[in-house]
Amino acid sequence: MAAKSENVTARVQPESKRQAEAVLDRIGLPVSVLIDTLYRQIIMTGGVPYSLAVPKLPTRDSLTGEQFNAMTEKGVNQARSCDGMSVDEAFAKIREGI
Repeated sequence: MAAKSENVTARVQPESKRQAEAVLDRIGLPVSVLIDTLYRQIIMTGGVPYSLAVPKLPTRDSLTGEQFNAMTEKGVNQARSCDGMSVDEAFAKIREGI
């Protein structure tokens, strides 16, 4: 394996950096290893190895605490009343949206 001798410099928002590094620290992954892995994936896949599309469904980051709690409560109530769908039905609905 070739010695690592190149540096990468990027300007990011301080809060994004802090939050991302806190996650990486919890899983024991140094930032340099993450960047090296990302570069290798770009080389192997010939592109960015994840979707850059704007999600159509609400994400946790886009919900207020109240909205998230309401959505969770609705799901719990559906589960308790057996008002759901099979896994096959759920995946079929997901595929429709792709």
